[in-house]
Amino acid sequence: MRVVIAEDNVLLSAGLRLVLETRGIEVADVVTDAPGLLAAVAAHRPDVVIADVRLPPSFRDEGVRAALELRAERPGLPILVLSQYVERVYARELLSNGRGGVGYLLKDRVSRVGEFLEALRRVADGGTVLDPEVVAQLMAGSRALPIDRLTPREREVLTLMAQGLANAEIGQRLGITDNAVQKHIGNIFGKLGLPADEGGHRRVLAVLTFLDSRR
Repeated sequence: MRVVIAEDNVLLSAGLRLVLETRGIEVADVVTDAPGLLAAVAAHRPDVVIADVRLPPSFRDEGVRAALELRAERPGLPILVLSQYVERVYARELLSNGRGGVGYLLKDRVSRVGEFLEALRRVADGGTVLDPEVVAQLMAGSRALPIDRLTPREREVLTLMAQGLANAEIGQRLGITDNAVQKHIGNIFGKLGLPADEGGHRRVLAVLTFLDSRR
């Protein structure tokens, strides 16, 4: 796996490089701003990009804007975005094309090396990963929306779907059978009004519905 990192915090970028390279993952380049990220991706054609949401010069949304530009130019390019805080709108924008290969993690997750590497691999393989803390905060509060039709168990399943877990992994976490997981997911799709012809993208659409419900 070859990675390009866009992170202006020197300590964090050095830590990311160390973690990745000690696991046999090639770091093709480390850049500190959005133009550098665009140039590095064009030059190295990485398998996955790790980018901070906020990059110089304004430290607002340059990183995520560059990520969206890269996804438009290279549909399906796996991108794992790091953020200091939960910023729901960025997570939704990255997920909006339904292609997968997108991750949104809080920076604290990097220190949990095993979880971070697992999330990176899921994203590189085309999965969709939301930080558990992001999911927890989005689950807080309630309004009369389709997502509120879900049972507590279905909400648990949707939470794990948002974290990128496959059916078998969800079953292991919850101590239920694969058939039970499939039944819950079918119920989730039905209650959220997701059409059967959306295929594998329905998992991403379910997460988008989840995000929309917390606006």
